[in-house]
Amino acid sequence: MSAMKVAFAGTPEFARVALEAIAAAGHEIVLTLTQPDRPAGRGMKMQASPVKQFAVSRGWPVIQPRSLRLDGKYPDDAEAARTAIADSKAEVMVVAAYGLILPQWVLDAPRLGCLNIHASLLPRWRGAAPIHRAIEAGDAETGITIMQMDAGLDTGDMLLRDAVPIGEDNTARLHDRLAALGGRMIVDALEQADAGALRAVPQPEAGVTYAHKVEKAEAQVDWSQGADAIVRRVRAFDPFPGASSVLDGETIKLWAAQARQDAPSEAPGTVLAVGAAGIVIAAQGSTVVVSELQRAGGKRLPVADFLRGFDVKPGQVFG
Repeated sequence: MSAMKVAFAGTPEFARVALEAIAAAGHEIVLTLTQPDRPAGRGMKMQASPVKQFAVSRGWPVIQPRSLRLDGKYPDDAEAARTAIADSKAEVMVVAAYGLILPQWVLDAPRLGCLNIHASLLPRWRGAAPIHRAIEAGDAETGITIMQMDAGLDTGDMLLRDAVPIGEDNTARLHDRLAALGGRMIVDALEQADAGALRAVPQPEAGVTYAHKVEKAEAQVDWSQGADAIVRRVRAFDPFPGASSVLDGETIKLWAAQARQDAPSEAPGTVLAVGAAGIVIAAQGSTVVVSELQRAGGKRLPVADFLRGFDVKPGQVFG
């Protein structure tokens, strides 16, 4: 395989893993696009994205346009990006969780177009939060699709596709597994693209679903749901935004839980039992055993440690 001139567009850790894999395979990173620095952490200091941090550490050129639309709110940013992309002479652009819409001029700029690393088995879970939504929905498997990007939202032709079982993973663990898989698959895709061996397969019209962005407001547990649905949300919302419920006026985050199918007589949300193995809470026709919790401003704690600082008794109600 000959080394290719690759432009890379991505922002979070998922994208950084792919960028590192592409570089390790011997390709030349001629330009990196990433989101502008954002305030983060308790001090809300400006922080560079994982992709920018990695690119800077390697001495690669980085640009951070606020938009790529030449007719949009930041036309100067877009025009500067167009010049940088043209000057880079990239043969292909790889895109992974970038966060900006790519207009047609970007898609057309490299000789081989733009290849996207998407964390689902398209056409299922197009959109912003495919990992969260696959877990929340109870999917048995998910995976990575390498896609030839077009102007639609994750609608382009599929080039490579590989599945992984979800099992009991939360979003954090599944993210890491899929990031590693995406890195391996994009290297394979670049090798096949260089050889002219990639085969584009249109996405089927059946089975399209949308993975809408996860909002903080979704964190609140609805105890009138069944235990299976509640536990899937606990896993899906780890690490963000964290499933939560209110007890005695205090918001408690729930980080680990198991479902039991025994039917309680108490109202949903009622604490049924408290012990070192977990807090047993009534759900709709079933029960949830919570084994890792966190108070506001505190740390994530196993239930036994949590109970030393926060008294929970049977009969109390999570709301």
